[in-house]
Amino acid sequence: MDAVRVALLREVLAGTQWPGDARRFAGSLRRSVVPAGGNLLLVGTEGYEPWHLAAHLVDEAAWSGSPELSPTLVRHRVRPGEPPHLSVGLGRLAAAGRGHTVLVVAPREPGEGLLERVHDARRAGATVLSLDGGDRDLAALAHDALSVPEGVAELDLDTVQHLVSAAAGENGPPAPRGSRRLRDRLAGLVDRLTAPPPSRW
Repeated sequence: MDAVRVALLREVLAGTQWPGDARRFAGSLRRSVVPAGGNLLLVGTEGYEPWHLAAHLVDEAAWSGSPELSPTLVRHRVRPGEPPHLSVGLGRLAAAGRGHTVLVVAPREPGEGLLERVHDARRAGATVLSLDGGDRDLAALAHDALSVPEGVAELDLDTVQHLVSAAAGENGPPAPRGSRRLRDRLAGLVDRLTAPPPSRW
């Protein structure tokens, strides 16, 4: 979902809780991963892998100049021969601890096995965040949770993931002067090229 569609979505949802809730949750995500230099582990349930959120966070990390937002996708099943970025299994959660953020996306019940692994990561010092469908056990385990109960909310969890990823990219501090964005540098160049020549008198 591009920036224009996200802006239209926010306009449609104006007056509801969702744009504000997404920005709040995205702020929690940034506050957890940016000071730690990244270490973001993104995990879904056995029946749901958050591919789209992973891709959007990678894009936002590049566009916002915040590489810390780029996640490692942790998968329940890794097939032989898959590329390295798709070959991280649940054992990775066992190595999570202080300085790591575990973002769990669970439209339905996460399952006891995943809850135990996430609980162990939290006990080892990891920050746990949850985008879920209203599972109480997962929400209780998380340091911050954004729940989208199925059939209750005005929208679904996939749509909220778009709002969260876009807000995560926007919540960054202004770029330092020495590393301005390409758009700013181009604007400065255009200003210099179109400026009238200096007066000699």
